[in-house]
Amino acid sequence: MDLNTSSSSSSSSSSSLSSSDDDEHIFEIVVNLPRPRTFRNRFNPLENYDDLDFKTRFRLTKNTFMVLLNAVGNDLKHCTSRNYAIIPEIQLLIALRYYATGAFQVVLGDHIQVHKSTVCRIVKRVSKRLACLRPLFISMPKNQNEKQEVQIGFYQMHNFPRVIGAIDCTHIRIQSPNSDIGEQFRNRKGYFSFNVQAVCNSKMEIMNIVARWPGSVHDSTVFENSLLRAQIKNNEFEGCFLLGDGGYPYRSYLMTPLLNPTTNSEKNYQKARIGTRNVIERVFGVLKRRFPVLSVGIRTQPRTALTIIVATAVLYNILLKQNDEMLLNEQQLDNNLLEELPALPVRQIGNVVTNNVIETYFS
Repeated sequence: MDLNTSSSSSSSSSSSLSSSDDDEHIFEIVVNLPRPRTFRNRFNPLENYDDLDFKTRFRLTKNTFMVLLNAVGNDLKHCTSRNYAIIPEIQLLIALRYYATGAFQVVLGDHIQVHKSTVCRIVKRVSKRLACLRPLFISMPKNQNEKQEVQIGFYQMHNFPRVIGAIDCTHIRIQSPNSDIGEQFRNRKGYFSFNVQAVCNSKMEIMNIVARWPGSVHDSTVFENSLLRAQIKNNEFEGCFLLGDGGYPYRSYLMTPLLNPTTNSEKNYQKARIGTRNVIERVFGVLKRRFPVLSVGIRTQPRTALTIIVATAVLYNILLKQNDEMLLNEQQLDNNLLEELPALPVRQIGNVVTNNVIETYFS
């Protein structure tokens, strides 16, 4: 009798343990199941914001947004019949919001009601499409009439003759590449960046941009290896000058500052050159205020970051053509942006062309 009871008790205990193990196993499976896909009601800023709130958040008016949508909308459509595909309007708004804030992608996703991985893909996709518009909106003067128009615009500023563009570089902050080549992106100021070169006209339009060099590369190296320099050497802008700061070497086609101007002619040249070249500094200031992602830092892969830089430059020119100005409280520029590098002694050695310009136009 005792043996049967003991055997029954042992069997019951074993059954209880087995049942407990099964429950734990089932619970573990349930916990590790993928989360069910949910479709959230997406927030549409076009419908929910008035004109002022929309421009404050996306850096352009609704009218300009529609112009932009007409230019890239067809290329953003998803070739699918599935429900809940994100329409081009929302894709473009997500990218513009990223350019306008530089916020974490999960924050942007919460704003529009999409997943952060979707935001990542959309920013990359829209940026590529905008960058493809570069030949249409960013180009140097192509014919004699366009060249003369640019030169007249610069001459009307401070009477500096034959200027085809103001040139300079700016550092666009990025996250650490986290690789063996990461230190190549650390610039002289200690943070990771791309060194981006741009050329503008007197209307503050970007005419040329080079976005591919890491932050440790010097401005002169970027220029010496650019297509623009090859075009100038090929006499495509014969008789014209670029205006650069002390970070560039002297060339017969590149006017740089004098080290120690003494005569009235040299002082007049120095004053006119600084005042005329200053326009490129203002371009960088407006560009970074218009699209703060360029100043707070781009948190993407380096290749995507370069695409974003070009895309924002294209957007910048589009907004200029549409006369879509920044809000008044955002137009004040930091004086530090208007400082240029000092001239080096080597800049004046053999500067025959500069001396001829000084004697001809500034004496």
